[in-house]
Amino acid sequence: MARRPVAWVAAIVLFAEAIGIALLNWFLGLVVDHQDMSLAGLDPRAMSVSTWIGGGVFGLYLALCGIVLVRVAARDRAPAGFGRILLISAAVVHGLLGAFSIGLVGWLAFVFMMVVLGLIVLTLVAYDRKEQGGAEAGPAGGGGMADGGGAPQPV
Repeated sequence: MARRPVAWVAAIVLFAEAIGIALLNWFLGLVVDHQDMSLAGLDPRAMSVSTWIGGGVFGLYLALCGIVLVRVAARDRAPAGFGRILLISAAVVHGLLGAFSIGLVGWLAFVFMMVVLGLIVLTLVAYDRKEQGGAEAGPAGGGGMADGGGAPQPV
């Protein structure tokens, strides 16, 4: 199955996106700082610093998602716990950013966000719990088709 390459590609794309977001916010902060732009009376320096901090935090978030995907690809195991929650939140963020980017940036940005969303979701779905454990998940007492339990019969 192609789940390992998908996880590697998703990790590389998220690392590139993290660098791109950080650089974009750094540039936007410089533009605001050099032009002394203000929004509703806010201090221009506070706006530029907050842009840099926001870009750094979002870049670190995407890089952390990339690290989780590298770990998934290297170990060929499903993300668990915090890593799974982190990847699900990244998928939701990319879905929302994709929806907003249509009107604000254009269709190319939308397509990029949907490709990243697809890579993340494909990685999450490809590492199904049933394949990892070797047996179907079910109640501890069994009752599944494998041990002859089958469906309950009417009395």
